[in-house]
Amino acid sequence: MSDEIPDDASLAKAPSRSHGRLSAKPVLRPRDLFDDARAVRGAWLARVITLFPQAFPGVLEQSLTGKAMDLGLWRLESYDLRQFGIGKHRNVDDTPAGGGAGMVLRADVVDAAFNAASVGANPDRARWPVVYLSPRGKPFDQAMARRFAACEGLTLLCGRFEGVDQRVLDHHAVEEVSLGDFVLTGGEIAAQAILDATVRLLPGVLGNAESIEEESHSNGLLEHPHYTRPPEWEGREIPPVLLSGDHGKISKWRRAQAEALTAERRPDMWAAWQHGQKPRK
Repeated sequence: MSDEIPDDASLAKAPSRSHGRLSAKPVLRPRDLFDDARAVRGAWLARVITLFPQAFPGVLEQSLTGKAMDLGLWRLESYDLRQFGIGKHRNVDDTPAGGGAGMVLRADVVDAAFNAASVGANPDRARWPVVYLSPRGKPFDQAMARRFAACEGLTLLCGRFEGVDQRVLDHHAVEEVSLGDFVLTGGEIAAQAILDATVRLLPGVLGNAESIEEESHSNGLLEHPHYTRPPEWEGREIPPVLLSGDHGKISKWRRAQAEALTAERRPDMWAAWQHGQKPRK
């Protein structure tokens, strides 16, 4: 599902991202990238620790998330992990203890990056989670996106190689989160996906906040099918109920479609939703 912001004169007059009020840049030392007087005080802040800071903001600079960044609704800082590396060559990894293939990000290097990214952040993990993107983490879902959006900010560590020294994860009470049951070469794509899903839930980002309530995963069901003009296309017509003007019937039709799609495509979600619908004794 895609999101759209309605035409609005204020948005039309907003400066482009290349000349806008705000920007997203890599940093070595923690500092407010948005100390421009026009930046919104208390805006939601994302801090990303990565070996590839040039990957950010990436797609987040486009569409809704990009407009929201320009308007000061959220901010982004990226921390170059290599800058915290050890020695002349800024080494960030070493061989795994006990042997095995690949390399592991060093505890001292990641600790230095976490310390830099913690400056000015709320130490309460309930208000400012610190997340490591990991295939062994808890699956990311809409409920987690809502939780992150309700916080003051979010720090994300993009993993590389075989993983991260467990000691630094334990020391900083890091929450491991997985984008899905597959393995990526690094956490940058996962971080952008999580930020996209989270930022769109921030107040003022969506043009029509009601769309959040009906979309897939927001109420435990997949979303119903959508239709628009023309009324007939390639011999296929829009379901007549949607053109009836009877909002009660339309609502029932959409609910029935959502239930049928969920039962067919996501039996796990359907079972959980049915369980939640059972009256409590």
